[in-house]
Amino acid sequence: MKTLYLLRHAKSSWKFEELSDHDRPLTKKGRNDAKLIGQELLERKTKLDLIISSSAVRAISTATLIAKELDYDPEKIAVQEELYQIPSDSLMDFIQVLPEEYDYVMLVGHNPVFTELANYLTPEKSIANLPTAGVVAISFDCNHWGEISKENAKLLFFDFPKNYR
Repeated sequence: MKTLYLLRHAKSSWKFEELSDHDRPLTKKGRNDAKLIGQELLERKTKLDLIISSSAVRAISTATLIAKELDYDPEKIAVQEELYQIPSDSLMDFIQVLPEEYDYVMLVGHNPVFTELANYLTPEKSIANLPTAGVVAISFDCNHWGEISKENAKLLFFDFPKNYR
């Protein structure tokens, strides 16, 4: 059994015009939302073997806040440049070559690719838009990442901060 968590980065700031998209920080609301979702994941007794984050500042910040809530060492977050602007058709390939020793993996990244993959893998629950700090948890009835598919996928939950306001 493999479990994948797709977590979109929390709300980021557009007020620093001199910063590139890659370098935009989280807003205060974004930081609070990331902590909130981290607390909710803790309540669900979420187990993580590996967190992989996009190299964007907002994604790394989100991953770090989530990790702290889940007592996962932030130093162990794997930062992958390719997750920053990965095309939809490449994200599944990225997942299918994850190290086999990890059964519970969280990817922290961006839309539209996370929404598209969630909808592809779990067509029973159409997600119009994975909101900032939103998370989709999907389990796969298989033993190897290379075997995951929509045929063996099951949506565990879809959660986001507005569920708690």
